[in-house]
Amino acid sequence: MGNMDISLKEMMGIDGAIGAVVVDYNSGMALGALGGSKDLDLQVAAAGNTEVVKAKLRTMDSLGLKEAIEDILITLSGQYHIIRPVTGRSGKGLFLYLALDRNRGNLALARHTLRMIEERLEI
Repeated sequence: MGNMDISLKEMMGIDGAIGAVVVDYNSGMALGALGGSKDLDLQVAAAGNTEVVKAKLRTMDSLGLKEAIEDILITLSGQYHIIRPVTGRSGKGLFLYLALDRNRGNLALARHTLRMIEERLEI
């Protein structure tokens, strides 16, 4: 789990990061989390975003799309929420979730950094 702790710290090191979670989307459980606030319960976010990932996967299956999800972006008035499925063999069924303050973060840089973190993550 050391690698996961490092990955969570790297995610929180992204400018504007509010909270970071590694989530098992089969169960909706957060395997690790850092950050959050009274307005952002990371356990609730993990469970809720599991439903987003599952819905998108079902839709892609229904459409016959054979592509992989790179990331899912949810844009709020004051935040960006980025969901990035883990693609490595050891990460099957997991996703990274990053909540980012819209005024302090750079979305393009955050997506790029999250991709690099995801590629290095080993569970």
